[in-house]
Amino acid sequence: MNSYSLYAQIIVAVLLVASILLQQRGTALGSSFGGGEGTFFATRRGIQQKLYAATVILGILFIALSLSNLLF
Repeated sequence: MNSYSLYAQIIVAVLLVASILLQQRGTALGSSFGGGEGTFFATRRGIQQKLYAATVILGILFIALSLSNLLF
């Protein structure tokens, strides 16, 4: 059982790093792929909001898995 939680923690860590790297401060998600030229701050919409929520959930899940591996 312990090895399953270790593998789950590794997978969550990789997904968390990927979701953080996809976010860019001050630019839209399309700017990371070559579009957009403005540098303004706006509210999160669409995929950016979903990516932010996924990052928060993955962070909480990573902490929970780390604590469970530590305690059990």
